[in-house]
This record gives sequence, structure tokens and C-alpha cells, in this order.
Amino acid sequence: MDQAFIEQLIEFVGNNTILSSIWVGLVVFIIYSFVSAKVSPVKELSTHETTLLINKEDAVVLDIRPAAEFKKGHILGSKQIKQEQINKAEFASLEKDKDKPIIVVCAMGMTSKKTASQLLKAGFEKVSVLKGGINAWQAASLPVSK
Repeated sequence: MDQAFIEQLIEFVGNNTILSSIWVGLVVFIIYSFVSAKVSPVKELSTHETTLLINKEDAVVLDIRPAAEFKKGHILGSKQIKQEQINKAEFASLEKDKDKPIIVVCAMGMTSKKTASQLLKAGFEKVSVLKGGINAWQAASLPVSK
């Protein structure tokens, strides 16, 4: 790198510390998000991968949204689980489906990873999440049941 460029960069950072801090924070966050997604035991599935898993391997779709949202529209055949059960890690209702793939679904794909991790800790081996949640499902014009 050119010496003049480095001096200009140092001057810019010195004059714009807040902007520079935000930029560095965003870069760190992006790198962290990318790395954590790659090393996470919870796999994110696209809507296409989800439909294949449902159709070919009889996957169980576990909807963790509140009951009111679930009633407005959910993936066909999905099971709704209450937040209290998730908080207490009570997954007894899923024991009979322990050998099947389980796909955890929330509204936007953000909160489902925590539940998926709890399921893995509880001994469920084939757990994944729907990337983008039910919003991605509906955006792909896939069927929902009410």
C-alpha cells in the first residue's frame, strides 16, 4: 500500500471515529454471522429444501409462533408448540417423531435457531430451520392452511 493512502486512512479514521467504529462493527458482525452459520449444528433450509424434506422424508414441521399467528396461516400438517413448552424444553409431544427430520419454523427465521438448538440438546438429531420463516414460505407462494 502507498504511504500517502495509509496517512489519508489514518486521518479519515481520526476525523470520523463514530463512522469508522460503525463500519468496523458492521464488518465484524457480517463475518461473525457468516462463520457462525457455517459452524452451527443447526442447518438452515430454503423453502425448496423444506418441501423436499417434507415430501421425501416425512419431515415434521414445528411452528413456534404464537397460537393466534398459527391460526392465521401455517404450513400444511405443521404442529404448533407453545412458548412455555419451549422455555421449559418440554418436547415430550415430539418423542414419537424423534427419528424423523424436524424443521422449526417461526415468523422470519430469527427465533427458530434457539429452539432448534434446544431440540438438539434434548437428543433430536435431525433438526433444521426454515430460512426466512413462514414469511419466506408465503413469499414463495407455497400453500398454507388456516
